[in-house]
Amino acid sequence: MPEYHPTVLAPGGAADAPEDAARRTRVAGAVAAVCLLWGSSAWTAGHLHTDPTLHTVALFGHLAALVVGFGAVLAIDYYGLLWVLGRRSLREVVDFTSPLHVPVWGGLLGLTLSGALLEPHLDAGLTQLKLLLVLVIALNGVYATTLHRRLAAYGERRPPARLLVRGAASALISQVGWWGAVVIGFYNTQH
Repeated sequence: MPEYHPTVLAPGGAADAPEDAARRTRVAGAVAAVCLLWGSSAWTAGHLHTDPTLHTVALFGHLAALVVGFGAVLAIDYYGLLWVLGRRSLREVVDFTSPLHVPVWGGLLGLTLSGALLEPHLDAGLTQLKLLLVLVIALNGVYATTLHRRLAAYGERRPPARLLVRGAASALISQVGWWGAVVIGFYNTQH
């Protein structure tokens, strides 16, 4: 008869050792995939030259992906602010924001793929900063996804302050990254 090992949640929301190891493997895989896609996109952008029609299509796709991805990020952070102000419960925030991870990642993927077709000036310092911000946004997204799962495990109970501080830091990093990339992208189109 197989042994039964129930999953026991620790005070921090972490599961037992085998489940924790599986989670770490998933996170490491996600980080590797993000870095590989980011590096591939940057390399492609430096070696691909598009005709005007494809450039126009890529620009439209880039703007559409920005609306989808950043719009979902803003909705998530707005709901988090409503929780801070006492207008929503943590459970409501977690439930509302859970499906929004799909448009965030879809938008970020669309931005990355279409951005490779926009022939960015990779030797320009601002473009390099924008690419770095995109990488930070994506890696923070991996972290925010795991943080979301930990917060969801608390249900109606209040999570520990350190977990809430990590959530606020992740939201701040996200906002700085997204807004920074938007401002640099706008600036680059004007100059």
